[in-house]
Amino acid sequence: MGGAASEVMDAPPAGLETAEADITRLAVDAIVNAANSTLLGGGGVDGAIHRAAGARIEAYCAKLGGCPTGEARLTPGFDLPARWVIHVVGPVWNGGTHGEAALLAACYRNAFALAREKRIASIAFPAVSCGVYGYPRREAAAIAVRECAAAMRADPGLTRVLLVAFDAAMLEIYREAMAAQGGAR
Repeated sequence: MGGAASEVMDAPPAGLETAEADITRLAVDAIVNAANSTLLGGGGVDGAIHRAAGARIEAYCAKLGGCPTGEARLTPGFDLPARWVIHVVGPVWNGGTHGEAALLAACYRNAFALAREKRIASIAFPAVSCGVYGYPRREAAAIAVRECAAAMRADPGLTRVLLVAFDAAMLEIYREAMAAQGGAR
C-alpha cells in the first residue's frame, strides 16, 4: 500500500466521504470515470457515464487518442449534472506484482492534478479497477482513501471528495478503509 510500516496515518480530512450512489446523478463539479484505454465507453461505470453524458462525450473522447494506464484525461460532463468528467484508466489486477498499486495511486494523483487545474472543489470517484479489472477491493479502497486524503490536505480548494460505492459491500469496505485511517464518514 505504500509508506513505511511506522508511518502514522492522520484521520481523513473533513469533506472526504463515502456513499452508495449512482455516480452519474451526483451534483458535484466533477465525476471520475473508470475508463478503458480507448476512452470510448465500455461496461460498468464507464458505460453508465457515457450513456448519461450523451453522444457528445464519445465524440470528444475520440479526439483525445486514448489514455494510458495510470493517467487521466478531462472532458466536459455534457448531459451530466457534473460539469466535468475525469477519465482514469486503472490497472488490471495481475497478482499485485506488476506495479498495480503504483498505477492505481497514479490514477488518483493524475485526476487530482486535473482537478487543481480546473479549480474543481468537489469530485466523486467510483471504485477504480474494482469491477472487471479485478483489483482486490480492500487494497483498492486503502489506496483510494490514502490518495484522496493526501490530495485534500495539499489543496485547500478541494472541499468535498466522495468515494462512491456501487453496492453495499463496497460501501462497507470504503468505511473500513476510512476507519483504518482514523475516521469514519
